[in-house]
Amino acid sequence: RLAAGEDLALVSDAGTPLISDPGYPLVAAARAAGIKVVPIPGPNAAICALSAAGLPSDRFLFLGFPPRAGSRRRDWITCLAREPGTLVFYEAGNRVLETLADLATSLGLQRRAVVARELTKRFETFLIGTLDDLLPRLRGDPDQQKGEFVLLVEGSRDQVTVEAEGERVLAILARELPLKQAAALAAEVAGDKKNRLYRLALAWRSHGGEKSTA
Repeated sequence: RLAAGEDLALVSDAGTPLISDPGYPLVAAARAAGIKVVPIPGPNAAICALSAAGLPSDRFLFLGFPPRAGSRRRDWITCLAREPGTLVFYEAGNRVLETLADLATSLGLQRRAVVARELTKRFETFLIGTLDDLLPRLRGDPDQQKGEFVLLVEGSRDQVTVEAEGERVLAILARELPLKQAAALAAEVAGDKKNRLYRLALAWRSHGGEKSTA
């Protein structure tokens, strides 16, 4: 019906649609088909943007505004590289190009992202693509550098690497520290889950202190 030109509304009786409900595949499919998706004004710009972006909404991290200084902003972004949830934050028009460039450098050119501008206003736009795609599109259109922005970036899909790093660090720390302390430090270093690492350390101990490869 959308492809035939009809206008349809997605309505939920549990708050803003797509926030912990199964609407995300519908919006993602509509975006992939080139169908315009318009969010209805909600409680704030971040949720409004997320509901219509077509990026996963089952887990997301709202981060406010990035640091203004370039070096601090790059460090800040690098710390988010392994976050599996969709990253959502605000940015001003006079810094959006610099921030997109830093995102591409720190997170990778092929991360999917959405630039949502002037939400619920006359010139509302959603630009969707990879970070590599979006930067030249904004650079080539000064009008797209004006207004208020919500930037959304897909989370890391490299969970296997996170878990592998957590286990590597845990194996080193567990030689010298109590298991709870080793698990907590390994989780902090690798971005892994403390409880998972603690259970793993207990399993290693039950097997005579050797790391299991099963």
